[in-house]
Amino acid sequence: MGNFTKWLGAGLGFSLGGPIGAAIGFAIGSFVDGFSDEDLKEESREYQKRVKNSRGHVNTQSGDFEMSLLVLASIVIKSDGKVDQRELDYVRNQFVSMYGKERANHAFQLFSGIIKSKVSARQVCIQIRQNMSHASRLQLIHFLFGIAKADEFVVDAEVEDIRKIAGYLYINQRDFESIKAMFYDASENAYKILEITKSATDAEVKKAYRKMVKKYHPDKLQGLGEEHLKGANEKFQSIQAAYEKIKNERGL
Repeated sequence: MGNFTKWLGAGLGFSLGGPIGAAIGFAIGSFVDGFSDEDLKEESREYQKRVKNSRGHVNTQSGDFEMSLLVLASIVIKSDGKVDQRELDYVRNQFVSMYGKERANHAFQLFSGIIKSKVSARQVCIQIRQNMSHASRLQLIHFLFGIAKADEFVVDAEVEDIRKIAGYLYINQRDFESIKAMFYDASENAYKILEITKSATDAEVKKAYRKMVKKYHPDKLQGLGEEHLKGANEKFQSIQAAYEKIKNERGL
C-alpha cells in the first residue's frame, strides 16, 4: 500500500488524528481509490511516534494547513444550504495556484468526500488552534471569505459560519472585521481593515498601519511553505491599499 501523504504530495502531521483525521478517513474510505481508513490510522500512529521521540515539538506541516482549509471550506460552502459550482471552482483554482495541478487534483478528490461528511466546526477548530499559529489561523479566515465571495454574494449564513469559526479559532472580533472588510467595497472599509474608526487622528492611522503590517507580514507564514504565501501577500496588499486610500483622502 502506498503512503497516503505521498499520494497527496504533502506532509501531514496533526491533521492525521482528531476530527480532521476522521473527516479525511471518511473521504478516503468512501471516495479515494487505493486507500482505506486503516492506512490513515497507521500514518497517524507513525506521526505520534515522531511527536513522542521529539518530546512534543513537531512543526505544523504544509499538508496540515491544506487539510484544515479543506475541512473548514466544506463547512462554509454548505452554510447557505447549497453547494455552488463557483465556490467549488474557487477552491479548486486556489489549490491549483498554491500546489500545482497534480496535488490540487488529489486534494479536490479528497474534498469531494469531505464535503459529504458531517463535521463539527467547533471540534475541528479546537484541533487547529492547538496546533497552528495565530498568523496561520488568520490566513484560514481570509481564505474562507474568498470562498464565500466566489459566487459574488456573501450571504448572512456564510458570514455567521465564518464568524463562529473565527471565534472557535480564538480570533477576536477586530481581526475578524478587518479581514471581512477586505472583501467588501464600502466607504469606511479602509478604516475597518486597519482596525480603527474614521475619527482616528493621522498619528493613530500611521500607528495602526505599522501594527497591521507587523501582524500580517507574509514572513509569519514562511514555516508553512512558499505555496501559502500568495494568500498572505493578498492580505498584506489589502492593508497597504487601505492605508494608501486613507492617506489620499486626508492628503497625507
